[in-house]
Amino acid sequence: AVADRVARWRSEGNDIVVVVSAMSGETNRLLDLASQVQERPTPREVDVLLSTGEQVTTALLCMALHSRDCPAVSYNGGQVRVLTDSSHMKARIKQIDDERIQADLAKGKVVVVAGFQGVDEGGNITTLGRGGSDTTAVALAVALKAEECQIYTDVDGVYTTDPRVVPEASHIPKLALEEMLEMASQGSKVLQIRAVEFAYKYNMPIRVLSSFDEGDDGKSTLVTREEDIMEEVLV
Repeated sequence: AVADRVARWRSEGNDIVVVVSAMSGETNRLLDLASQVQERPTPREVDVLLSTGEQVTTALLCMALHSRDCPAVSYNGGQVRVLTDSSHMKARIKQIDDERIQADLAKGKVVVVAGFQGVDEGGNITTLGRGGSDTTAVALAVALKAEECQIYTDVDGVYTTDPRVVPEASHIPKLALEEMLEMASQGSKVLQIRAVEFAYKYNMPIRVLSSFDEGDDGKSTLVTREEDIMEEVLV
């Protein structure tokens, strides 16, 4: 389903960079393996272990794209050179080298990047902590000067409260980055707070869509600058 959507976006003439996270439950499975082997797993080795979850998805998505005659190439965080500090399991992004990605885009390829991971100055694999793929996506969008960063999740946008808990929650079509930051800090799980902070700092619009909607014309929420919103949204 993801490959179909990516191929469709590319057929419309867009340059596409996709950031993927691990498959559902995979990170927990790997953490469970680590705890079976060592009571308090070594953080550096945990990062080496956890980074494999995203690498599986990048390779599989590229294979799915190739089977649709869509040229694609996968990279892990170190290959794209997502440079982070050395705080294992909670690293922060310092810099992204977009040279390889730009070269591949110029050749008409879809670039699939493993989210949630990077490397430090010493070449050690690091991970960004829970929800780190959102942060990777926003950071790459900023580095590549993208028009917007689209985050596909299990809900079709941002609601006034969790629609899985309160069925009559209202969908919000447009939201200011400041308001999203406030909601994320209050526990809204739609977007990871670090990703929203990154978007706010660099003024990168985020669009939240559902992975399960068939078309791309369904509901979504655009999280953007305050001045780009005409109507007042009261959350």
